[in-house]
Amino acid sequence: MRAEIESIVDEIQQAISLLRRHLDWDRAKIRLAELNAAAESPSLWDDPERAQKLMTERQRLDRQIGAVEQLERETQDAVDLIAMGEEEGEASVVTDAENILRQLRADLAKRQVDALLSGEADGNDSFLEVHAGAGGTESQDWALMLLRMYTRWAEQHGLSVELIEENAGEQAGVKSATIQVKGEAAYGWLKTESGVHRLVRISPFDANARRQTSFASVWVYPVVDDTIEIEVNESDCRIDTYRASGSGGQHINTTDSAVRITHLPTGIAVACQNERSQHKNRATAWKMLRARLYELELKKREEAAMATEATKSDIGWGHQIRSYVLQPYQMVKDLRTGVETSNTQAVLNGDLDAFMEAALAQRVSGETKAISDVD
Repeated sequence: MRAEIESIVDEIQQAISLLRRHLDWDRAKIRLAELNAAAESPSLWDDPERAQKLMTERQRLDRQIGAVEQLERETQDAVDLIAMGEEEGEASVVTDAENILRQLRADLAKRQVDALLSGEADGNDSFLEVHAGAGGTESQDWALMLLRMYTRWAEQHGLSVELIEENAGEQAGVKSATIQVKGEAAYGWLKTESGVHRLVRISPFDANARRQTSFASVWVYPVVDDTIEIEVNESDCRIDTYRASGSGGQHINTTDSAVRITHLPTGIAVACQNERSQHKNRATAWKMLRARLYELELKKREEAAMATEATKSDIGWGHQIRSYVLQPYQMVKDLRTGVETSNTQAVLNGDLDAFMEAALAQRVSGETKAISDVD
């Protein structure tokens, strides 16, 4: 086998090893066997909600394990074909098998995506918060643009979006807003979007048409279900009620139905105003707080492995994860992975998969390297 092909095979095998480790292969196989057994139980659908969760988890694990096993089979088949072709002097067989390996390497990033969505809460629904940075109307309008971008992305992937809270800007945009994205692996896809997003454009609010730089932050955390236990002492929390505000219609109320809960030990604050009932808003806010505390625990584990600073940071220069330039040229660039595109309108309309896939791959590689260094 030629050196070039040996290098390709080695690269593919390293990727397979990384994916196996990230999936916690033996544990994932055992869990899939358990889920397959549960799926055959006649009493499974006695509890439809639990059954749906089990079937969703089963489908996700089966797809992730299947993707790795398929990659292993195709790689080994191509290697065997090369060996057979070389032994029998069939140059065309060797050439075809080598091309298969080259194609496998080219498709590797796409094949890895499903397996990358294997974190503890990756299969869960997700909360996504957007907060405008300093800069008044400019940043508030940018925050609304980001909210629209993520809503479009979710809709394109068959995910549903529910507005949880919105604090409207004085002239345009939003000061802050929270949505819940519901659907398979919503958190797994969105989790790398946390951070500061920077916009450069000609201001539509400036009569002199000057170029402006605006910042807004995005914060993503998973919805926690009944299978995840998060203890929250009510004595550690401050609960405030206030009159809802927003874009109008069902989001406006004439009573103090909106609820904000602040967890005093951590300073985490959540708010909900999408229901007319204070009781329902309070229940949703408690759910959001449990989710934020769970996300904080996940981040602590990740930081312990990667020894990095938290993603959340000041909303300003030096902390952005992605830059969106509309003037004087067109460019969206992720500052973590280097992925960039000049099709800015497509990105703002929700075309985010390339950025998400690269960030997921980078995170998994970083986690695996950090764990290896510790070992």
